[in-house]
Amino acid sequence: MGASGSGKTSMRSLIFSNNPASMTSRLGATIDVEQNHVRFLNDLILNLWDCGGQDAFMDSYLSTQKATIFSSVGVLIYVFDVESREREKDLLYWEDCMESVRTYSADARVFLLVHKMDLVGKEHEREEALVKRRAELVGKASDMGWQEGEAEVFGTSIYDESLYKAWSSIVHTLIPNAPTLSKHLTTFARACSATEVVLFERTTFLVIATSTTPSASAPSPASMPGTRYEQTSALIKQFKHSLSRVRSEFCALELDLAEFTAVLDEMTRNTYVLVICHGAGVETAAIKLNIRMARAKFEELQQAG
Repeated sequence: MGASGSGKTSMRSLIFSNNPASMTSRLGATIDVEQNHVRFLNDLILNLWDCGGQDAFMDSYLSTQKATIFSSVGVLIYVFDVESREREKDLLYWEDCMESVRTYSADARVFLLVHKMDLVGKEHEREEALVKRRAELVGKASDMGWQEGEAEVFGTSIYDESLYKAWSSIVHTLIPNAPTLSKHLTTFARACSATEVVLFERTTFLVIATSTTPSASAPSPASMPGTRYEQTSALIKQFKHSLSRVRSEFCALELDLAEFTAVLDEMTRNTYVLVICHGAGVETAAIKLNIRMARAKFEELQQAG
């Protein structure tokens, strides 16, 4: 949810329809509610409701349609335009939505996306703006009775990996066996002597689970970009779109460099796995063999979830 023009449909187009940012200008305004059913990890179906943000629709959602819109909600995603000229009205609508979802779906998680951050000057100015908005929104949520951690705030843009970081966090809360997947991913990483392993959902390339194992030959995780997984998501999605333009499909990727060896390959019918190994003498064929041997187990884990 969010005001008209805040970018809700554009981000849905990028994440779930695999369209590039350059195509979002062709999208029209959402009329009332657009529902999309997205199959995610076998039997997990994401029922996405893209709610039009025009005043007439918002007033209807919060009055005659309140029980329909806010019942059985797993996650409420509210999008703010960082440069909105109607900030006070946006906040009032958001507060009404927060009260409604608390009434009808008390266990729902809330994610607040301060969107279009690319429109805010330089990087340090974007960071300052996000810190300020996060403090404001978390403070207001607390005043309404939401506990710490129940409402998370992300700064996002369709032009960088920030959107993937936010949506990976959103989807992760909806995967019932995410902790189990992470546990077995760590076991798999140790068997491969891998320094990092990342599990991606096949269609969206959102991050499902990660495992990092310290190694003397690998850089410290603290010294590496905190958004490296999401950067990978964005790059692969761009690459897949480029391939689609020449009617080709993405299958796998191998990198054998002086600093590290990496393999990105299919793990299950619904996931891809990225395995990164540091040190000399690592063979990509050995990594691919380990992935092939682990597939049956991860298929089983997905079915169990």
